[in-house]
Amino acid sequence: MVAERSGVSEVENPVSNPVTIQPSSESPQKACLYVVGTPIGNLGDISARALEVLQSVDLIAAEDTRHTRGLLQHFGINKPMLAVHDHNENSQVPQLVSRLLDGERVALVSDAGTPLISDPGFPLVRACREAGVAVVAIPGPSALIAALSVAGLPTDRFRFEGFLPRKRAARRELLSGMVEETATLVFYEASHRVLETLQDMQHVFGGGRFAVLARELTKLHETVLSGGLGELSKLVSGDSNQRKGEFVLMLAGAPAREVESSAELDRYLEILLGELPLKQAAGIAAQLLGVKKNAVYQRALALKGE
Repeated sequence: MVAERSGVSEVENPVSNPVTIQPSSESPQKACLYVVGTPIGNLGDISARALEVLQSVDLIAAEDTRHTRGLLQHFGINKPMLAVHDHNENSQVPQLVSRLLDGERVALVSDAGTPLISDPGFPLVRACREAGVAVVAIPGPSALIAALSVAGLPTDRFRFEGFLPRKRAARRELLSGMVEETATLVFYEASHRVLETLQDMQHVFGGGRFAVLARELTKLHETVLSGGLGELSKLVSGDSNQRKGEFVLMLAGAPAREVESSAELDRYLEILLGELPLKQAAGIAAQLLGVKKNAVYQRALALKGE
């Protein structure tokens, strides 16, 4: 059965007027890179702290200055910007670190969501930390977390893979290595490849593997579809609207298998119990072997004589 949840609001950007940002009672840090999460669609999701930081910094390093300019104008913020994206990040990092070391405060933003999560920013953050510049997270929206929160899939363990390879052969090869993964699998996908990716997943995991497809989260045409991969492939193929927008695709993990060899399990546990607390050792052994944690925990108790 395919379940669909439509957008929860008819207003994509409910904040119609620039807001008044109250200054913080804390003195702002100098020589600081702020990693700022911004809305993935609905502008009402921006935090008061994010607005405060964007208003107070000396420079905003943006993935796409044209996109970010629209966000800033909406909230009445006027700040210098510098483009920092996949194609120029390595060349921009030295001057940004230099400016930070001179005492400037810089905000790093992506086009949407949290920087570095399948977006630029890693080289800059690493260079700042190596140079002794403070790096402060300003938490905000993330399509990854938003999708998991509404998917109805286990979230105690999940494996985020970002975007899959563009070529079908490479995509199928990578997916084949995840068939026995017991954690929930999470992917980002573009509109022009979402159907092909669903079909490839059906080929690799089987049409019955349960999946959730979240589209245009927080936006006017948000939908969340769930069902077997075969069912989702058929639905997306037959509805062009379900091939538009930005997607988060989530797959149920493979069922945990029963312990097949107590000798194999005992070898893992004997090593781990010698170095770690019982609960942690059992958890790691269960993850390595892809077996049920409760069974491993009981075996660990027996080995410890408890």
